[in-house]
Amino acid sequence: MHYVTSKGILSSKNVINLYRGCSHGCIYCDSRSKCYHMEHEFEDIEVKENAIELLEEALKRRRRKCIVSAGSMTDPYIPLETEICNVRKALSLIYEYGFGVTLITKSSRIIRDLDLLKKINDKTKCVVQMTLTTYDESLCRIIEPNVSTTHERFKALKKFREAGIPAVVWLSPILPYINDTEENINGILDMCIEAGVYGIICFGMGVTLREGNREYFYRQLDSKFPGLKEKYIHQYGNQYIIESPINNKLMDLFNKKCSKNNIVHNNEQIFQFLNTFEEKEKDVQLNLFDYGI
Repeated sequence: MHYVTSKGILSSKNVINLYRGCSHGCIYCDSRSKCYHMEHEFEDIEVKENAIELLEEALKRRRRKCIVSAGSMTDPYIPLETEICNVRKALSLIYEYGFGVTLITKSSRIIRDLDLLKKINDKTKCVVQMTLTTYDESLCRIIEPNVSTTHERFKALKKFREAGIPAVVWLSPILPYINDTEENINGILDMCIEAGVYGIICFGMGVTLREGNREYFYRQLDSKFPGLKEKYIHQYGNQYIIESPINNKLMDLFNKKCSKNNIVHNNEQIFQFLNTFEEKEKDVQLNLFDYGI
């Protein structure tokens, strides 16, 4: 961990990233890509020491309320958050200034902030986004070694449903020859159905690889799935989009099961939902003078 002083925290698209780098150890992580210009070791988490002060100033200046999004580059609920609590401090400000929020995570640590997220959702709007890749707990421990298991995330989703907070699941990535099976997709969808999620984002059954994350991914394949790296190189070369050989079959299963269970699976519709700010109507106390009494 190391600290930096940042010049800004809230982007023009209303996105905040309180940390840079991650300790989850997911073998496929796109944030390792060189195009993001992370000038430090990925596991050496960069903490923006003035992030909360910057966020408060930014929220004060915003003329129109909006949905503030967290977690696009670094999971906000990395273990370090338990110590530093910048996410919780940010949520307190978001609530205080009347903004909405959506967070992308694969950690059940988000349950710690259920009280604040419910208060935000009661006042404006809160949406939890949870990534699910495999319903197989043992496989989850291999491809996402230092993060909450799928079952732990599933339990968190059910808690948000009980609290009336909508949830969106990212079905991604689906790694060819690893978790691209009908059994896995059915298992994840059954969890989503039971948890009553609003929608599922899926851009296809596959993964993206580019300079930086490709090399790390291949090293992990050598370690955890011997012989599979050569199969990837032979079949995909240096392609950016790595599509499962049974993509069409799995997408057909995905679309039919979502439709049958009234789960939104149109990505454009889901993103519109995520970005639309809503302010709940406040209870209005009737004034007797309004009625001439």
